[in-house]
Amino acid sequence: MKGKDLRFALLLDYYGNMLTDKQREVMDYYYNDDLSLAEIAEHTNITRQGVRDSIKRGEALLLELEAKLRFGERMLHAEHAAESLHEILAKMEELNALYLFSTPLRDLLREMETALAELESDQD
Repeated sequence: MKGKDLRFALLLDYYGNMLTDKQREVMDYYYNDDLSLAEIAEHTNITRQGVRDSIKRGEALLLELEAKLRFGERMLHAEHAAESLHEILAKMEELNALYLFSTPLRDLLREMETALAELESDQD
C-alpha cells in the first residue's frame, strides 16, 4: 500500500460505527495504532491480503459516507471558525484594554469566550 492517508483516522472517528466490527478493528490498528498489514494479520488471524482488502473496503465506505454527509468537512470548518473567533476575541480584548477600558464590553467579550468554549466542548 502507498503511504497512509491520515484523513481516514479522522473519518474513522466520525463514521467508524458504520463499518463492520472487523473492518473497524483492522482500520483502527492500521490508522490509529500504526501497525503494518502483517502485524494486523497476526493480531486478527486473517491473511495479510484479507487485511488489505478490509482496509480498502473500509476506506471506500468512509469516503462514500463523507461524500454524502460531509460531517468531517463541517467539523473541520467549525474548528477553523472557532480558531478565528479566538483570535478575534483576543484582538478585541487588546483593543478594549488599550483604548476603551469599557467594563460592559469586557463582560460581553467574556460571555462570548464562554459561549465559544461551550460550543467547542459540544464538538468533542
